[in-house]
Amino acid sequence: MIVSWMTTNDCNLACEHCYQDASDAEDRELSTSEARKMIDEIARAGFKVMIFSGGEPLLRDDIFDLVAHAAAAGLRPVFGTNGTLITDEVALRLKSCGAAAMGISVDSLDAEKHDRFRKLERAHELTMAGIESCKRAGLPFQLHTTVVDWNRDEICALTDFAQDIGAIAHYVFFLIPVGRGRYIEETSLKVRENEELLRDIMRKQAEVSIDVKPTCAPQFTRVARQLEVPTRFTRGCLAGLTYCVIGSQGIVRPCAYMTEEAGDVRTQSFDDIWHTSALFERLRTKAYQGACGSCDYGDVCGGCRARAAYYHDGDILAQDDYCLHGKTLGDKNVA
Repeated sequence: MIVSWMTTNDCNLACEHCYQDASDAEDRELSTSEARKMIDEIARAGFKVMIFSGGEPLLRDDIFDLVAHAAAAGLRPVFGTNGTLITDEVALRLKSCGAAAMGISVDSLDAEKHDRFRKLERAHELTMAGIESCKRAGLPFQLHTTVVDWNRDEICALTDFAQDIGAIAHYVFFLIPVGRGRYIEETSLKVRENEELLRDIMRKQAEVSIDVKPTCAPQFTRVARQLEVPTRFTRGCLAGLTYCVIGSQGIVRPCAYMTEEAGDVRTQSFDDIWHTSALFERLRTKAYQGACGSCDYGDVCGGCRARAAYYHDGDILAQDDYCLHGKTLGDKNVA
């Protein structure tokens, strides 16, 4: 089971697609003592992997202490970071305190395009330097790419690049229009384009030795089966089933792209929220509606619950309109 903690809303970038709308630290972000207590509750709930994300998690002054605490609690600490703040010293400290892997964002092989998307001059250069620091420290890393219309044709080349530079995986994030992402919704792939890219990604998976995982596109599990491409990932959408997120102020949600709240770790222990939240209980019924409810791949896919909620007025069990296979889609979503 995996939990992602948005450690802070503070960030040194202003990325166009940021689902957190991260910029500055928010009032009442969890303190060090509150975070330690929450980590203990996460371990008690049976979670195995804890993602330190943000904002930019490396901007928290106590990040090394909290990673060490998570490792001591029996969790596997990993990161979601833009990579620009990783120096040799930072990479060595992360490794020594128990960080297991770094997820580092690279959105284009073209530095200028990456920098424009990330809203920071030299962002690509700094990120690549951070990757080299991880390599020197012996700290495993994987690449994260958010796919939009302008980098769609680079995705498989980025997978090859990830393997060539020693990454352990390449995770491809399909845009969901929340946070600042809602301002660039027109750049997201349409249904037929989603399907074509998923097929390209799964064919690429058959060619490389690293894991390639589409995220927020759970239909990849169906596509993998249809193409008979082996993948270690057996379930598409994990929201509320084996995964959830905790915001910087302690609000628990099923995933980073869902606004629905399951509880607050300041007023209720995380393990209690995980086991008793009505929101999680509803997701766990898997009583999906529309195409998702009748789909023959429902057990391995489940549809994207964030997209279902976003496009169906908060209905977390509605059909995922962004699926070509089982669609009873409105014309507005098909292209």
